[in-house]
Amino acid sequence: MADFNERENRKKEVVAIIGAGISGLLACKYCLSKGFDPIVFESESSIGGVWTKTIGSTKLQTPKPFYQFSDFPWPNSVTEMFPDHQTVLEYIESYARHFDLVRCIQFNSKVLSLSYEDGKLSGDVVWGEAFNTNSKGKWNINVQDTPTLSTQVYQVDFVIVCVGRFSQVPNIPEFPPKKGAEAFEGQVIHSMEYSNMDPETAANFVKGKHVAIVGFQKSGMDIAMECSTINGTERPCTVVIRTPHWNLPDFFPWGLNLGYLYLTRSSELTVHKPGEGLVLSLLATTLSPLRWALSKFVEIYVRRKHRLAKHGMVPDHSFLNEFSSCSLSIVPEGFYDRVEEGSIKLVKRAECVGFSKEGMMLKGQVEPIKSDLVILATGFKGIDKLKHIFESKKYQEFIAGLDDSAAVPLYRECIHPRIPQLAIIGFSESITNLYTSEIRCRWLAELLDGKFKVPSIKVMEKDIAEWDKYKKRYSYNKYYRNSCIAALHVWHNDQLCKDMGWNPKRKKGFWAEWFQPYGPMDYRG
Repeated sequence: MADFNERENRKKEVVAIIGAGISGLLACKYCLSKGFDPIVFESESSIGGVWTKTIGSTKLQTPKPFYQFSDFPWPNSVTEMFPDHQTVLEYIESYARHFDLVRCIQFNSKVLSLSYEDGKLSGDVVWGEAFNTNSKGKWNINVQDTPTLSTQVYQVDFVIVCVGRFSQVPNIPEFPPKKGAEAFEGQVIHSMEYSNMDPETAANFVKGKHVAIVGFQKSGMDIAMECSTINGTERPCTVVIRTPHWNLPDFFPWGLNLGYLYLTRSSELTVHKPGEGLVLSLLATTLSPLRWALSKFVEIYVRRKHRLAKHGMVPDHSFLNEFSSCSLSIVPEGFYDRVEEGSIKLVKRAECVGFSKEGMMLKGQVEPIKSDLVILATGFKGIDKLKHIFESKKYQEFIAGLDDSAAVPLYRECIHPRIPQLAIIGFSESITNLYTSEIRCRWLAELLDGKFKVPSIKVMEKDIAEWDKYKKRYSYNKYYRNSCIAALHVWHNDQLCKDMGWNPKRKKGFWAEWFQPYGPMDYRG
């Protein structure tokens, strides 16, 4: 009875959630399921996060069976394997309505800062229980009402940060003095600005212009396709590519679902895992030829399907490196046909080092890429956005990592051992972020409900270091910062299941357990 009363008393604690994208909605839903009454702060006027403002032609990058809520499957009316962005947004909105989540959301409420107030004033509060009963600490959340610009400070017991990696703070390359955008007679924008335009406005914006795009991830390819559709071969769109990628034509290399190659329990036996032990380590080493063969199997398919050698677009790294970095994209249908017809021009393995009056200057080239408009599809500074939400310089340093080059160091990819009463959901990536965020939110809800406790700080930091070692081993170059667990999705979920007291083996029968892909529906109930 005492344990029950203790858990019920916890329901009086105030839980705040920052962001009403997918992770924020999931965090809200599972907090409600445990009897909490969360408050969600959303800076925009609607839910959906990155799906609310995106490029008109964007489609889901993951097959929809892997991108769905475990207790709210896609409706039968959605038949496409990769639905368009409007269909995805409607699905997310229907989920929020079904579980009555909107009532918990304060829209047009931008969180300006977070500060921790330690009840004991010890100056060195760290994780203990979810609600730190030893310190009686509180979080002060400074929130701005965006229409009126008025601010209000809320005091809460626990904060769940769900601000995501891909919004608000664009990554703008730095250029030498007098060689930045001010030297260019045309216009320079970030892909975020283009995404914020409605389709008609975006079409009119690029119409009749020589457009150059910097970047070859999803947004860069989508914008290039839209520009080539509007301007054709008369004013071809130029795409400046620093690093070629193993971007997929589809999710079915040689007709085989990619999930059978990389999302099964058996496929993870070929990869060295954090805390794996001697037997699994030896097995991963023994199976390294199979790991190489699986990667080559996909690479050959992509090379042939996209004619990469012909276009000089064969990457230097392996497909496993790409997959382990969460940098995969689905190439828009007909993209390389546009390249061959001349409405899209590729400038390969090039780096923009500045601007002249006529356009972009590339490293090692004398003549600029002449253009009227340059769109920087160069991503976002997700870590900067996350760390600067904290007033404490110490907490900012914790988020950035000791060397300011590592991924955000989170235990179970959810909590920082030295930032108490706070979780970060949706920052560490996988091949399907909805699926990943959901099980993490369930783990966090069980933690908040007192069903288990996290280990000591020393143990948590050791576990983080093991995952850090794995990410460095299998990712590549700058994409290590993505904090991606894609190639060990099942292993990661197993750890969360064990913490919650669940059986990590979710399928029926030996063959299904080891050789069928794991997905959201395996974690129902």
